[in-house]
Amino acid sequence: MWNRDQAVLPDSSEPPVPAPPSSATATRRPVVAAATAGEGRPVVSIGKSVVMKGELSGSEDLAVDGTVEGTIELRDNVLIIGPNGRVKAQVFAKTVIVSGIVNGDITASERIDIREEGSVDGNIVSPRVAIADGAHFRGSVDIQKKGPHGGKPQPAMSQNKV
Repeated sequence: MWNRDQAVLPDSSEPPVPAPPSSATATRRPVVAAATAGEGRPVVSIGKSVVMKGELSGSEDLAVDGTVEGTIELRDNVLIIGPNGRVKAQVFAKTVIVSGIVNGDITASERIDIREEGSVDGNIVSPRVAIADGAHFRGSVDIQKKGPHGGKPQPAMSQNKV
């Protein structure tokens, strides 16, 4: 199994040397590529030709430029939907930045940022929400205060009287 810690990154002073194509590697494209965010944290990237269906969870920041359907759970991490990203899923993350298209509900413990070119059809729940001029949004907004335990939003209280 591939381990990220075993990967050798090329020295920036030397140009990368491409490996000779073989019949096994010539037809495969990498599904996920590792990068580094400005904060030095690793960011996993799903390319625009990749289609994933099912449950997606992890403990790293994720950038989606492909298509994801199902559920995305990155509760302590950042999810970035790039301009080519198409997500049809229930999303749970610390921060969600949308520049592509999301069909589904988004819950973020810190913030949701829908950029000018972004589109969201679904309900959003977060303590901080930013929707840029020109962005598309259809759904409800629930701005919940951070709770006292771990900074997670608290579920809405029922208004039913006993």
